[in-house]
Amino acid sequence: MTSRTNVPFTRRDFVAASAAGLAVSTFAGAVPAFAQSGPRRVIIDTDPGVDDAFALLLAMRSPELKIEGITPVAGNVPLELTLPNALRMVEIANRPDIPVAVGAHAPLLRRLVTATYAHGENGLGGAVFPEPKLKPIADPASVFIRQIVRKYPGEVTLITLGPLTNVATALMSDTGLASMIKGVTMMGGSLSGGNVTPAAEFNVYVDPEAARIVFQSGIPVTMVGLDVTRKTALTDAHVKRLEDAGTQVSLAAAKIARNDIDLNRREGNSSGPNMHDSLALASFLDPTLLTWRDYYVDVETEGELTAGETLGYRPSESGLHGSAATLAGTKTSAVLRDKFVPNAKVAVDVNSPRFFELLIGRLASKA
Repeated sequence: MTSRTNVPFTRRDFVAASAAGLAVSTFAGAVPAFAQSGPRRVIIDTDPGVDDAFALLLAMRSPELKIEGITPVAGNVPLELTLPNALRMVEIANRPDIPVAVGAHAPLLRRLVTATYAHGENGLGGAVFPEPKLKPIADPASVFIRQIVRKYPGEVTLITLGPLTNVATALMSDTGLASMIKGVTMMGGSLSGGNVTPAAEFNVYVDPEAARIVFQSGIPVTMVGLDVTRKTALTDAHVKRLEDAGTQVSLAAAKIARNDIDLNRREGNSSGPNMHDSLALASFLDPTLLTWRDYYVDVETEGELTAGETLGYRPSESGLHGSAATLAGTKTSAVLRDKFVPNAKVAVDVNSPRFFELLIGRLASKA
């Protein structure tokens, strides 16, 4: 396992980097064009995770994508599990051509918080698969991301399905990188309350400093958060369709889904698990599955009760204000904006039946 690099940084550092990024990036490309000739280059950054596993299988069953690599990160479960889980999905999909690079084992500044209560102790709902035979490449995730983006400047979209530690580490180590990334399609955040605290969605909560670096980098961001992913509950009927298809991919997906649905019920939940990450991946394949609005999004990193909260600002004549100065000084928030400039397209509604037709249809396909 390759450990993360300890890169010291300050709030001033990444705010300055944000200004530089905004100077060279345009927001217009935040939602990928659906009609585009040839496969689109992507790197999938992920922490499998039940819904991550579904997203990976969906990606590897989607000819629209040229998957340059997969970069596991600690999140839903520790890296010691997310890495082999990613390798397992690559083997199940019979895609040994896709490199897997070892990512960060902990957030930038915080202790790791996991979600085994939702994904089971092994991250796959308790579904057991053989140890993977494939091995990760030698380069760590942040180095791999930099190499691929610089090899194909302006062509690579990062599809991020977990905490943003790998991406933030790559950006901090290479100040010119942000301007070369086509976009970030992110499962993360929420404008309607959290799922790990009342304020914060899990992926952002685990590493809010990393998320803030990405949002302030100037890279066009497409945010698929809890506002829409909460509307994507997996059902027994979906699992039955996967089981009936009888392929290696569909049976593996059904096994994971069945175990996670059972885990969900043991936890007292009446509905099935939500396909958070699969929806983010599907939104890149077909943005018309969702309704989008432009926002300026920032991340709370200092609040004892609100760390990891994503705040979305809409156009306002009064500008975008941070905290007011205290009586002890004159300092206000470093992210004060006197004019609305969106940095993200945020999903605000979803056609859930169409999404599941895409997801289950491709995983069940015999083609």
